[in-house]
Amino acid sequence: MAKNQVQQRNLEKRKRQEEKLQKKEKELKKAVKETKNLKSNHKKGSPFLDLFKKEKKRYTIEDTIPYKKMYRNGICYVGEGKYNKLIKYEDINYQLALEEDRDLIFNQFAGFLNSFDSTTELQLSFVNQVGRIKEMENAITIPDKGDDFDEIREEFREMLKDQLSKGNNGLKKSKYIIVSTRADTYEQAKPVLERIEIDVLSNLKSMEVRAETLIGIERLKLLHDMLNPDKVFDYDGQGLEDRDTRKLIMPSTFKFTSPKYMQMGNYICALSHFQILASELSDRFLSEIISIEDNMYISFHIHAIDQVDAIKMIKRKNTDLQKMMIEEQKKAVRAGYDMDIIPSDLNVYGNDIKNLLTDLQSRDERMFYVTFTIMNLSKNKEKLENTIAQISSICNRNNCALKRLDHQQEQGFMSILPLGVNKIEIKRQLTSSSTAVFMPFTTEELFMSSNTSLYYGLNSLSHNLIMADRKKLKNPNGLILGTPGSGKSFAAKREMANAILVTDDDVIITDPEGEYGSLVKQFNGEVIKISAKSKDYLNPLDINMNYGDGDAPLKDKANFIMSMLELVVGGSGLTAAEKSVIDRCLPKIYKDYFENPIPENMPILSDLYTLLQEQEESVGRKLATEMEIYVTGSLNVFNNRSNVDLNKKLICFNIKELGNQLKKIGMLVIQDQVWNKVSSNRGANRATRYYIDEFHLLLKDQQTAQYSVEIWKRFRKWGGVPTGITQNVKDLLGSAEIENIFDNTDFVLMLNQASGDREILAKKLKISPFQLNYITNSNAGEGLLFFGNTIVPFVDKFPKDTILYQKMTTKPEEVEQKNE
Repeated sequence: MAKNQVQQRNLEKRKRQEEKLQKKEKELKKAVKETKNLKSNHKKGSPFLDLFKKEKKRYTIEDTIPYKKMYRNGICYVGEGKYNKLIKYEDINYQLALEEDRDLIFNQFAGFLNSFDSTTELQLSFVNQVGRIKEMENAITIPDKGDDFDEIREEFREMLKDQLSKGNNGLKKSKYIIVSTRADTYEQAKPVLERIEIDVLSNLKSMEVRAETLIGIERLKLLHDMLNPDKVFDYDGQGLEDRDTRKLIMPSTFKFTSPKYMQMGNYICALSHFQILASELSDRFLSEIISIEDNMYISFHIHAIDQVDAIKMIKRKNTDLQKMMIEEQKKAVRAGYDMDIIPSDLNVYGNDIKNLLTDLQSRDERMFYVTFTIMNLSKNKEKLENTIAQISSICNRNNCALKRLDHQQEQGFMSILPLGVNKIEIKRQLTSSSTAVFMPFTTEELFMSSNTSLYYGLNSLSHNLIMADRKKLKNPNGLILGTPGSGKSFAAKREMANAILVTDDDVIITDPEGEYGSLVKQFNGEVIKISAKSKDYLNPLDINMNYGDGDAPLKDKANFIMSMLELVVGGSGLTAAEKSVIDRCLPKIYKDYFENPIPENMPILSDLYTLLQEQEESVGRKLATEMEIYVTGSLNVFNNRSNVDLNKKLICFNIKELGNQLKKIGMLVIQDQVWNKVSSNRGANRATRYYIDEFHLLLKDQQTAQYSVEIWKRFRKWGGVPTGITQNVKDLLGSAEIENIFDNTDFVLMLNQASGDREILAKKLKISPFQLNYITNSNAGEGLLFFGNTIVPFVDKFPKDTILYQKMTTKPEEVEQKNE
């Protein structure tokens, strides 16, 4: 009986299944019939035609460039209601900064990413272009002036071009930020993008990043140069908004015939994406890739996920994980195991998700969709594959993978252009901190395209040319520091020569070792030998109507004369009575000159000496007695009217043979002559560069030290650019006045340093351990350049087969060879 019941139930079940299949069959037949009717209507011109007709479109080269319109102000419309702006930014020192500074920059960049909400899309674009030497050559042009030095200018131009080409193979690196938003019309998008632009520039400024927004013609030039690496963009911007500008920038051909390659004009290109597998990444990962010296375009698309949606998504994943853990626990119980024994990866994922949820809810973290793509291009396929292999090696070393975009080359190409368009669906979810690891900053460049910029070598990290104009600094005062043989004198001479060739500045040198005479003669300068035997004379009482601040020249001159007389009386200082007597005498000895300012009326020391003797007070006669050796005695070298040409563009004061008794006074007198020169040049709106070798000697004595500090404090207002040169850094740093010198110095060229000096300088100038490597046992011409807030490691391998090198070198073997 029971058997019959089972059979009956099976029959009923089979019957129901058959009925279900018959129903499905009827539905299928009905659908087929309807499809046939639709096909019939389609042939007869049915209104349903558009629903089934496959669109046939002829694709052109322009269609691969994914934008619709470029506006003159730089806003670009890429279609589907999406508009964007492009901001170009310059690099800052990150890799070489102190650890606490790197942490600050990292947190600031993470905060910068957090400032974007889900309505704004962000793209970071990195463009490395080889062969754009011509544009950089235009920035280093030194025009001829029709004087005796045009031949040297030609040599210097060729040297700069040679340094440019061999230094980085003409590699031009640029970095951009593209911000996109969606709007129904251009009028609605414009104020939104302007607000975003202000926020981005403000955030970058807080990180001390210089940035500017590109206008339409500049964006077109960038796109043109990326699409046509060998061509020059010559569009002037006329009618920009009224034409399809894609025709102006497109290459001759696009070919997407291979799954792994595309062709763009004469270049073979390969598009790839980065697969991030590592749980942790180094903040040097991106910089390692960007540092490769080859043509490549890198794009980093970042889109913020709404915070509420991100938290919900993580909670869902947490719930799914908990379900999986419960299932694993059930399996364990059924198998007779302890329910706490579950796969270790579930435990790890569970902890990761909990930490992630905590980060999102209470640690100011955001979630982003990130797509990281790269385009390599070359005329040679083998070279292209070598570069890709190099990048792949960097990825493997960082536990990531470089994957080719097979059959997606065109989509990858559209995504790589700095247009805010992402056609690649491969996205990775990352938090703010994880995204900030792709630090877009490496090392700061120093290339000022001003026509008065001077050459300082090549950036040791990027190999880019260093060109800068000290006069653009808030305080152009400078120091050149280095051990013997490190190249400090050569660096000073190179800057002097460059300034003479490029600028109209006057150059004055204090030369304690007689090292600069050859260079000065090369440029038709005046070498003034100051010694007891010399017939070249400087009058310490020289004055001009613009001396000092110009309002009271005699008042400023009195300060110098008193400083000089303090040295005369042994450096013990003048009493109040002595100062009063001197102050009484000075107007009298200058009276004739101020009434009739001719050279014959300029007073000399013997005039002051005689007048002091005539004073009623004994202090006057005492001062005269102490001055006697400098007036009528054996040290009377400064008791003469000046008989040298102080109007030359280049003047060198050679004090090598000036005895120890006169050296301090001599250096003080020279500084006063510099004041005279700067005062007269100020009226002519001409800068005066003043170089002081063995600068530490001036800071040893109170009088010369105080006078030097005055120069460092006041020269800038008058167009003066002083530079101290020394190898005795310990003596320099031991001066009581060094703080004032450093506080008023924005330019420091630092070469190899002794270990004791390095420690002091590192503390005083906040030099990181990474930066210290560049001044530790470094070769001649290598070191660090401090230019305002910019710190650049440099190397200067000046060609030895040039006229300038032969005139500048101080190496004994080369000087001897030159004189043979």
